[in-house]
Amino acid sequence: MLDIHLLKNFLNHPRQIVITTHHKPDGDAMGSSLGLYNYLIQKGHHVKVITPSDYPDFLHWLPNNKDVLIYTEQPEQAVQLCSAADLIFCLDFNSLSRINELGETVRVSAAKKIMIDHHLEPADFDDYRYWTTNVSSTAELVYRFIGTVMGEPELINKEIATCLYTGIMTDTGSFRFPTTTAEVHIIIADLIEKGAENWRVHQLVYDNFSENRVRFLGNCLLNKLEVLKEFNTSIISITKEELSQFQIETGDTEGIVNYALTIHEIRLAALIIERPDAVKLSVRSIGNFPANEICKKYFSGGGHRNASGGISHEPLETVISNFKSILPEYKHLLTQ
Repeated sequence: MLDIHLLKNFLNHPRQIVITTHHKPDGDAMGSSLGLYNYLIQKGHHVKVITPSDYPDFLHWLPNNKDVLIYTEQPEQAVQLCSAADLIFCLDFNSLSRINELGETVRVSAAKKIMIDHHLEPADFDDYRYWTTNVSSTAELVYRFIGTVMGEPELINKEIATCLYTGIMTDTGSFRFPTTTAEVHIIIADLIEKGAENWRVHQLVYDNFSENRVRFLGNCLLNKLEVLKEFNTSIISITKEELSQFQIETGDTEGIVNYALTIHEIRLAALIIERPDAVKLSVRSIGNFPANEICKKYFSGGGHRNASGGISHEPLETVISNFKSILPEYKHLLTQ
């Protein structure tokens, strides 16, 4: 593993740097990536953010988003950049499988790999790791990396503050989750002091949907929501045909599972979507219920205790049935 002093010395001279993040990046993935990007370019490095896939339109306003390269759209250029890189920062993921085809490109690159992440059970592919699960988000870790590890808090400008605010806001559910500690509020206050416009960020992320997305949400809540009162669980399931009917685009399903969790006494909620390649699950819980355990044990996934995801190659109806069949095993936790 790289020593932090070696990393600091290495970054004292202009380098070729790639920043990448997980498949279908969310607010924390893009906020932390572009926050780090805006920091590194101030130091004179040649930097490129490469995402493994596209990401929601409501994140395209982030500062310097125009410089992001999407691997699936320009794979040859992405491979060239990774091959020529001195450093590759891996943000908001802990296994190369989370970046799909880009993972092998990163693995074979001679570049030093720097992991900055807050997910459980990191894989051993990195040369330097700034990792803990005891934070709100990867954006919070990037804030600490710049200010504490690198010792350059004065370089956090409005662009960086805006990106990091976005990452922390989205990964804490607008500061509602238990990871929103007193320290998080202190960091947020500092980011606002440095130029992040909290009201504008919230509007651009949460009040910036298409008409199709709003109508799709209405359909999900009216026609697709199933409440299993015996297990204090709710499920929303979506077919491929419904995705097509409402012309659903990347990011349009984000956050819908949280509506299912707002019902009185519900402790576990799942959004189960039939995608073209597989059935994807987003699972949320409250309190100490281990959503990540269900995803890891039964659906080849994982994540945080209260927010996790999984995948299955079974038919949609089979996945729904399998999910329901698991609930009796956890009834004592769901109904206590």
